[in-house]
Amino acid sequence: MEAITQEQRPQQATPALRQFDDLPGPRGLPFFGNALQIETSRFHQQLEGWAREFGPFFKLQLMKRHVMVIGDHEAVAVVLRDRPDGFRRTTRLQEIWTEMGLPVGVFGANGETWKRQRRMVMAGFDPAHVKRYLPAMQRVGEQLVARWARAGDAGATIDLQADLMRFTVDTIAGLAFGAEVNTLESDADVIQSHLDKLFPALFRRIFSPVPTWRFARSAADRRLERSIVEINAAVAGFISQARIRLQADPGLRERPNNLLEAMLVAADQEGSGIDDDQVAGNVLTMLLAGEDTTANTLAWMIHLLWQHPEALARATEEVRRVGGDGLRPSHEQLTQLDYIEACAHETMRLKPVAPILPLQTLHALQIGDVQVPAHTVVISLLRRDSVSETHLPRAAAFEPERWLGDGGPGALASAAKRISMPFGAGPRICPGRYLALLEMKMVMACLLGRFDILGVDTADGQPPAEHLAFTMAPLGLRMRLRRRG
Repeated sequence: MEAITQEQRPQQATPALRQFDDLPGPRGLPFFGNALQIETSRFHQQLEGWAREFGPFFKLQLMKRHVMVIGDHEAVAVVLRDRPDGFRRTTRLQEIWTEMGLPVGVFGANGETWKRQRRMVMAGFDPAHVKRYLPAMQRVGEQLVARWARAGDAGATIDLQADLMRFTVDTIAGLAFGAEVNTLESDADVIQSHLDKLFPALFRRIFSPVPTWRFARSAADRRLERSIVEINAAVAGFISQARIRLQADPGLRERPNNLLEAMLVAADQEGSGIDDDQVAGNVLTMLLAGEDTTANTLAWMIHLLWQHPEALARATEEVRRVGGDGLRPSHEQLTQLDYIEACAHETMRLKPVAPILPLQTLHALQIGDVQVPAHTVVISLLRRDSVSETHLPRAAAFEPERWLGDGGPGALASAAKRISMPFGAGPRICPGRYLALLEMKMVMACLLGRFDILGVDTADGQPPAEHLAFTMAPLGLRMRLRRRG
């Protein structure tokens, strides 16, 4: 038989790339497109619902902005890893952030500015440095225990999210800046009350079809402006105090006591390209990211544990076996809380506090089978596949064991890690992920080591609503405790 040459073999046709205009999506209105359909507080749920209807790649039109939404985790991973060369933070985020009078840190920076700031921030977030800062976190843990003990003794209901926000602000201020803010022992207006206004206002303005604040400032707009003045003054104070400490004790340049000192040392290196305005941007970034993300994850975790008594019992047993009464747990004890860490990862899979991530293409590129034009906004859905039975067995269930590999086939843990990306992925993965997990373990050690939980619920007894205001928070969670013993 005569051999078939390469030229004679039938060639398999390469599937044609789809263009942005070829994508399906919800029907919009003339001029406004889909802008008036957006409910900002539940935008992530709308996008997830549209993904069920139109598939993992669909389009939106928000006024003049073209938006592509992707829900396929493999495509999301490619996007996240193609930073900073292929994608950047959106110009809309940069515009609103700067207009609000906020200094830009590593979260919002792009290009070479981001690369310089990233090196500085990573110098402060080195695990060895974080370990050295632990006493500051232990002191805040003691203050949290004291606050909850008073509430338990009085039979009072605890506003769970508000108290966790206080813990995270105090921790970041002490551990990152060497400042004693101590919101846990004060019920007065504190820096937290100013920080709480920023993310909701930023998120609302980014998606607002009409920038009303530019020509008719409301009372809320004026309160926001006052809060930004207070926040910027506090940030400048943190930096000034740190510079005074570095000047008074040159030895701190070799062994900085906190993240801010480490950042200033890195910024002062010849050729760093970093000035105090960029340091200020990263101080603010730590305050905002450290407050919202960690506190909301902890609130969701405590809620989910209460809903799953067997998991709560296992978590409690681990804390009391490893750390005893939960008083000033050591770094070694915290690193042994493997089941608590698994609970954190499972919580972030089911209730990621950043369920959507908007980016913008720097040039024309391909995502999946779609050719995407330059400057297109691309929103990644970070939960769609994480809760899909197609990718994980019992995907809707809260099963921390899947992260330990003892809840079924050994592939479960690696599959969950591959699909769930709460800290992002690639070069711009969250630099504070190690610190965030350590904070979560500290709170859970304090809670389960010192108290018995009597209840975690909402006022109406319904599951807490997922409220998106840049980060996703549970609405209305409250907790009742009893001192152990």
